[in-house]
Amino acid sequence: MGNNQVEEWLAAFEAALNTGRVEAAVSMFSAEECYWRDLVAFTWTIATMDGRPAIAKMLHEQLDQVGSISIVRDGESKTEGDRLESAFDFETATARGKGYIRLRAGKCWTLLTSMTELKGFEEPSGPRRPAGAEHTASKERLTWLEQRQREERTLGTEVQPYCLVVGGGQGGLALGARLKMLGIPTLIVDALPRPGDAWRQRYKSLNLHDPVWSNHLPYIPFPSHWPIYMSKDKIADWLEMYAKVMELNIWCSTTVRSAHFDDKNKEWIVNVEREGSIEILRPKQLVIATGLSGKPKTPVLPGAELFAGVQYHSSEHRDGATLAGKRVVVLGSNNSAHDICVDLWAANADVTMVQRSSTSVLRIPQNPQSPDLSTERRDLISASMPFRARESIDREDCDKDQRENATFYAQLRSAGFLLDFGEDNTGVNGKYFRRASGYYLDVGASDLIINGQIKVRSGTTIQEIKERSVVLSNGLELDADAIIYATGFEPMESWIGTLISKDCERRVGHCWGLGSDTALDPGPWEGELKNMWKPTAQEGLWFHGGSLSQSRIYSLHLALQIKARLENLPISVHRPATIRRSPRAQSTR
Repeated sequence: MGNNQVEEWLAAFEAALNTGRVEAAVSMFSAEECYWRDLVAFTWTIATMDGRPAIAKMLHEQLDQVGSISIVRDGESKTEGDRLESAFDFETATARGKGYIRLRAGKCWTLLTSMTELKGFEEPSGPRRPAGAEHTASKERLTWLEQRQREERTLGTEVQPYCLVVGGGQGGLALGARLKMLGIPTLIVDALPRPGDAWRQRYKSLNLHDPVWSNHLPYIPFPSHWPIYMSKDKIADWLEMYAKVMELNIWCSTTVRSAHFDDKNKEWIVNVEREGSIEILRPKQLVIATGLSGKPKTPVLPGAELFAGVQYHSSEHRDGATLAGKRVVVLGSNNSAHDICVDLWAANADVTMVQRSSTSVLRIPQNPQSPDLSTERRDLISASMPFRARESIDREDCDKDQRENATFYAQLRSAGFLLDFGEDNTGVNGKYFRRASGYYLDVGASDLIINGQIKVRSGTTIQEIKERSVVLSNGLELDADAIIYATGFEPMESWIGTLISKDCERRVGHCWGLGSDTALDPGPWEGELKNMWKPTAQEGLWFHGGSLSQSRIYSLHLALQIKARLENLPISVHRPATIRRSPRAQSTR
């Protein structure tokens, strides 16, 4: 019965679109609440149309360029509460894609359309893989190694890359692999000596907080015997292997000094320092893939120059053993602060966390169950839930977590820890997408806080630094041999001001965040993460980052957008109107 209902809806929707009956198509969505999330297929960007009027506006503007559409259900439909859900495949005149639909009472609540390939520019994999060896005699024939060496030698010197990716972490490498598979001449530059060094250089006790099956990179999944939670050195070595096996072109130990866009020639002029000399690159597309953060943010505090001990930003922390037996004050209470406090505790340091503001805490299960679905299907379902619709789900999950862990949270509060669950009870998930800060994924530090082995001074900050102590704003003075500033980083867009110009930074605006009008996420509401994986206000400038799973999912859509520009395909970008929302409206919707 469910399959029939889904197939009938999809067939009617296909017919309405193919005959240009926009009003008929829109009437198939719920009048009370509905969303259409599109990943490049209809809008040539990443956008969510919220409500019937927004969907109608998009279709009126985009339907002609989309052309003929075909839709076929993919797999069995399923019932979730009051919803009927199903995946589907679709084709437009220029692309193929995957979709996901949720019906309520016969009307569409959420619809996802996600482009997966451009017709005529499919990836050379599977039955389309290259032959490799040439079974003919030829004096000009080059071996694979000779071809690879020539490509490495000439790209960036004799041959300009079409796309320059700044940053060789997991985001830059995942995107580089996607671009390579689409035949886009791409150069990745990174300031560190080896791929994976961004992980190698972090504190030695660091492990990923997400399970291994969430973190696969495109094309090459992690081995099935790998641990659920990988150490930072294990993922670092994997990234170095990945770059080599995927044949990515990377200039390591290379620093971007400046960049500006040449409007006349429609290209970037990028000055990079490599091996002691300045090289000039002229890519058409420039991608900032340096992670969600800008430069370390260290407070300027009175008396800091008088301190007799050591003080540094958390990004410089490597091993708590160097502070064994010392009195250490850690300023901050998010993930890095907690992890560093545990590292110091393990080295028998006397640790005090200074918590300036409340923090959301979520316990991480020791042995989560691996999901039955494939990575591709899980990615599709995850991407299919619009951010606004996620909020009610996040609140339900947060409520459940508080009930199941009530004793744990009460003990944390009794220890003096300031705890919150977000301004509208959406917890860690809400904070991640809105501000990417303000939370801790608990892998052990909370128990040490509860039993007093990590001391906490909350609702205060460091007001003054003396020779061998710090004075807090509440008047308390703490003896200290070391101060670690776990005070976060500048926002991602600060790289624009550093590398390009402050004017460009202002025009592009904030990167990340949804515009929820909650702390550190000013409005207006856009329905998507701001400036991520989509066209920005600066021609030819893109941003790529986020978790490993986000890098895997959205690297495809960013690569497809860049490929369409390389091939000069007709592109008309649709941007839904922004709206103003208040936190109170979010909590009642």
